[in-house]
Amino acid sequence: MNDNNLCPVPKGTLLIIGGHEAKGTDRAEPFILETFVKLAGGEHAISEVVTTASAEGEGSFEPYAELFRKLGASSVGHIHHDEPKDALGNEYHERLQAATGVFFSGGDQLKLTSIYGGTPLLMQLKQRYIYDPLILGGTSAGAMAMSTPMIYAGTDQDQLTVGNVKIAVGLEFLKDVCVDTHFVDRSRFVRMAQVVATNPTSIGIGIEENTALIVRDGKDCRVIGTGVIIIIEGFRITHSDITEVNRKRTVFIDDLTVRILANGNTYEIPKFDIPHF
Repeated sequence: MNDNNLCPVPKGTLLIIGGHEAKGTDRAEPFILETFVKLAGGEHAISEVVTTASAEGEGSFEPYAELFRKLGASSVGHIHHDEPKDALGNEYHERLQAATGVFFSGGDQLKLTSIYGGTPLLMQLKQRYIYDPLILGGTSAGAMAMSTPMIYAGTDQDQLTVGNVKIAVGLEFLKDVCVDTHFVDRSRFVRMAQVVATNPTSIGIGIEENTALIVRDGKDCRVIGTGVIIIIEGFRITHSDITEVNRKRTVFIDDLTVRILANGNTYEIPKFDIPHF
């Protein structure tokens, strides 16, 4: 059996943004969002903006719609759901089939996974990501939801205590990868370290604001933007107290591997070969 048939290399591309990306309104050029439109086809881009993570769907949509059109996109559609039952139909099937780029806005990542998990909409996006040159973009919560495991709770002092970082299954466009956003600005290193220590096979990718990671072929990454991306690997952890959940211990982890990447730097997400028996 050919393993490539089991795990095909995605033809799609991910643009994973750390949040607060420049939109051109603060004299900063909207370089990252311009990259999204270019990857989606430039003047031929047919974009859909998913604002389900936000409590203010229309308010979240309008700034992106205005900017994407200004950057040359030929069409910008809006998708928003408030309840899981609303996402069970196929009302957006034709639009998502025609889309060249789909963008997830920020808000609450748990809303995205609880509303779209197991739905035809998510299955269609996964199929298109694997078999078509679709660009999937996401910022803040929309970026965090792209991976598995996905952090949904554990900030400030909470992250220092073993067991206080909560994770769930994300949308799984990247497996064995955990994405966190606003990473430096909100001091989220320790909570990502907890996730990696709990799941040492997984890679932790912390993305700072106005910074993004372009992922091609499901593994080849390139950094763009003004901040840094911090990669945390746990393959060589020798000691930790990550199992001491009931003792309310302060987290301890020894021998993490940390990389700091900036604009133009590259990284390859490790893939583990499964031996044949």
